[in-house]
Amino acid sequence: MTQQSASHQLLKMLQRPVTSIDRARAKLHLFDWFGCAIYATKTAAGAVFNEYLKLNATGNVTCLNGQSRDLATAAFYNGALGNIMEMDDVHRTSILHPGPVVIPAALAVAESVNATMDDLLDAIINGYEAVIRLGQSVGLSHYQYYHNTSTCGVLGAAVASCHLLKLNQQQTLSAIGNALSTTGGLWQMRHEEVFTKQWHNAQACRSGVMAAQLASCGLTGPVSIIDGEQGLLNATSFDANPAAISAPHKTWLIHDCSFKPWPACRHAHPAMDALKELLKQHPVDFTQIEKIQVFTYSDAIKFCDRPTPATDLQAKFSIQHALAAWLVLGEPKLEHYQKHNYAENEGANHDLICLRNNIQVQENPQISKSYPDEFGAKITITLSTGQQLSTQIKDTLGDPNKPMSDLQISNKANYLMQQAGIQPSRQQQLNKLLTEPNMTLTAFITAINEAFHD
Repeated sequence: MTQQSASHQLLKMLQRPVTSIDRARAKLHLFDWFGCAIYATKTAAGAVFNEYLKLNATGNVTCLNGQSRDLATAAFYNGALGNIMEMDDVHRTSILHPGPVVIPAALAVAESVNATMDDLLDAIINGYEAVIRLGQSVGLSHYQYYHNTSTCGVLGAAVASCHLLKLNQQQTLSAIGNALSTTGGLWQMRHEEVFTKQWHNAQACRSGVMAAQLASCGLTGPVSIIDGEQGLLNATSFDANPAAISAPHKTWLIHDCSFKPWPACRHAHPAMDALKELLKQHPVDFTQIEKIQVFTYSDAIKFCDRPTPATDLQAKFSIQHALAAWLVLGEPKLEHYQKHNYAENEGANHDLICLRNNIQVQENPQISKSYPDEFGAKITITLSTGQQLSTQIKDTLGDPNKPMSDLQISNKANYLMQQAGIQPSRQQQLNKLLTEPNMTLTAFITAINEAFHD
């Protein structure tokens, strides 16, 4: 008997029943993404995509700035926003962010076909399952060069879209094949101060939606795109694990995702959480600190060992800045990563900069060995008296083993909405997504539009 392709195996994994508990979890991810994306419309990167909308004709699918465009353009625009604040959800072992690509694709298609809220939530759950399983399959070598959220995210967008368009198995296999046949996203962009990361996510979102649309029109695609001789795994990885596509799991994988409490790269969060735990045990006056040593895994160093950030984005990718800002300014806020707090110029926060210069980051081989199953860190603070304070964590706040509460997730989204200028009465309407179990998709879309038309 011929072994079925990885794409066939993936579709089998999507046949698990969806429960009310699963849908409640998907609502949390939807609301979390919404808060991140709404605030992102007010950022410099968001302004670029706002300008792009002006080049496109009005349509009937909602964009998160209160305008409407055609399906593909709305998916593209909304897909650009979720990751800008570096506060989007994350899955550890696949090392990617499902929400910024899957949710805007599902939301745009759901509105276009007048789907129910349950249809939308089921599509999100299916999309997360697909992107996470592929992310676990591509191996760590893929992540050395490829932006997993983009290369794997297009699959999640396609699967979510196929679910909402009610495509049959063959059509869905074609959509998967075509979506992955042109996927990409090289990490070279992180070495320059550019907005390419947002382009990656936006393009993956749009490509997944269009692959599903074209499959519904009859466009065929390669069924063996994942594990074929010249497919994604062989082309982009030397330690791929195709078996992860169909590995058994007791629940939908959306339950294995982490929420991010702070506006910084997730690779900085283990050190931040270790500091949080240390301060609980030993409240420290930052003026008494002589130096701080951080021990963490290699990818955290590769992405976030940045002692002198020169931009808002670099500050979010700096373990040194994150820790110094916490100690000098308190628990993380958006403004801690703005120029007046990180820049070394006249009027700078000299206390923060001085402390930041005394923070050293280095790899701990044992912590690296546990990554990506664990995002861990150890922190040691040496005081001017010579006393040393130290703590180590293996699970970071927001991870499944150290979860944020529903209220914490809701408060985070509401904080971002407030910072984006959404009026309290409009926030209350949007909060009904979580507080009223029977809120319809139409009501949610209406609340989004009204938030921008006071």
